[in-house]
Amino acid sequence: MSSVHPDPGPTNAGRVPASPSISRVRVRYSETDQMGVVYHANYFVWFEVGRTDLLRRTGSSYRDLEAEGVSLPVIQAQCEYRLPARYDDELEVRTSGTVLTHVRVEFTYEIVRVADGALLVTGRTMHAALDRDGRPCRMPARVRALLDDTSA
Repeated sequence: MSSVHPDPGPTNAGRVPASPSISRVRVRYSETDQMGVVYHANYFVWFEVGRTDLLRRTGSSYRDLEAEGVSLPVIQAQCEYRLPARYDDELEVRTSGTVLTHVRVEFTYEIVRVADGALLVTGRTMHAALDRDGRPCRMPARVRALLDDTSA
């Protein structure tokens, strides 16, 4: 989704979440390449695990949002690979969410290997709130409040 939509302006721009959600995943063999290193696209799958868990932690879910007629498609994604993860590594996906505007939210991620605390990957995704017709809409106030509660 690359089209540009008008944005009502910032609400809590620059707020940095203090308490990230932590999800644990273990690297499966099928998630590695021929070199035994996690295939790069799998980190985006784990980002989704982190987002989903963060929303659940705040008392909401993607299913709840969709039932209300709001979807949060990814409109931008970035990942910086620092160190490789390998088969059977246990990883923590640390996820924080920040409301940028009434229609945009950004999630940030750190993926850390549990065994040695090594920071393997950092990333971010930006999402737009869309209604059932695919048009930008205001994110429900309770979702904005829930994400703001994970900040401060």
